[in-house]
Amino acid sequence: MIEEFGYKQELKRALSFWDLLIYGLIFMVPIAPFGVFGYVSDASKGMVALAYLIGMTGMIFTALSYAKMSEAFPVAGSVYAYAQRGLNEYVGFVSGWSILLDYILIPSLCYVVSANALVALVPGVPGWLWIILFIAVNTFINIRGVEFTAKANKYTLILLFTVLLIFLIAGITALFAGKGSGGFTIKPLFDAENFNINLVMGAVSIAVLSFLGFDAISTMAEEVKGGNKVVGRASVAALLSVGFLFVAQTWVASDLARGTTLDNLDTAFYDIAGIAGGAWLKTVAILATVFSWGISSALVSQAAISRILFSMGRDRKLPRALAKVHPKYQTPYVSTILVAIVSMVVSLGFQDAMPVLTNLVNFGALTGFLILHITVINHFMIRKKSKNIFGHLILPLIGMCVIGYVITSMDALALKVGSAWLCLGIIYIVIHTKVYKDKPIQMDLQ
Repeated sequence: MIEEFGYKQELKRALSFWDLLIYGLIFMVPIAPFGVFGYVSDASKGMVALAYLIGMTGMIFTALSYAKMSEAFPVAGSVYAYAQRGLNEYVGFVSGWSILLDYILIPSLCYVVSANALVALVPGVPGWLWIILFIAVNTFINIRGVEFTAKANKYTLILLFTVLLIFLIAGITALFAGKGSGGFTIKPLFDAENFNINLVMGAVSIAVLSFLGFDAISTMAEEVKGGNKVVGRASVAALLSVGFLFVAQTWVASDLARGTTLDNLDTAFYDIAGIAGGAWLKTVAILATVFSWGISSALVSQAAISRILFSMGRDRKLPRALAKVHPKYQTPYVSTILVAIVSMVVSLGFQDAMPVLTNLVNFGALTGFLILHITVINHFMIRKKSKNIFGHLILPLIGMCVIGYVITSMDALALKVGSAWLCLGIIYIVIHTKVYKDKPIQMDLQ
């Protein structure tokens, strides 16, 4: 119970293991590679399945660390709450500030991907109009509450699995009918002529975007029923499930693309779907991407970041108004509205710069994950004197090494902007500490 940690139970406990699993799958989007396949393929020289396999492997260690910390501290706030209690409140703030860059930009990225896809399908309607429409719909649904969202997610997931199954059947049939490589090859997993570890890890730095979402399950900890272990089990299950799906669909797509020039990286997967099944399947792939990114994934990502803002506002590390809960729907509605405003500004500003936005999202997430692994080691090995060397030391260390390597493989501009964001957060917390000392932040906007 969160009362043990000094908090009042304000959010409604209504989510089960299956709700969380579906939430994570929707956040990560089972067909996520549809929207970024072109960029990953270009960066990896066609070894897209390998990039996703490495990404899943690296994220498994992080999912295990999330499972351990969510059981120890079953409160909303994700890595912010874990580092705050497992290390100290200042590192907690920095980790929360870092993950903010991830979560607050993910909805924007979803809207940009969806708008670009719709512009390709309906050229006469400007992308900015689609963006505004998506934001309005998602904000309304999120304010209504997690139960409504959870019910909608189940039907959405069935739809996405159906589309994916259709693509896989059509793609495999087309391969054995002589299209693309004319059958399955090992090249999507390993191409000796083009293999270069730095090149592949650069592709992984883009591919890991598709895995971001298992971590968001922990932000719903105060709305879960069934005990402290539910969040951890759902996080690991969601990650492994989508990892298998990502490798399968990108393997088929990569072999279909053999001998084909992908002129437009934004629409590369849709063109491949056209090769597999014709114009109708290309249209289905576009519409599925639009719905899954622009509605379902953006919806749950907005819910996740609003919970982190709620948690940081409750602790007075951000304006207290962000912790206000809707009197009827029991949701953090002020935080939800703020995320909507930020999403609109960022989406419109980065509509033509998706690769930069992608890397910025990944920088924020991976930096937060690094701090998470350090937190596990400090909390269990140093504070609790744990004898579980493998689970509480070796696994987090492996996770740190993998994530650190991916970060160093990122685009230089993303590293500079991400580092600037971290510096801004450090300056903020230093000024806050000096000005308010031990007092809570007095920024109540009521």
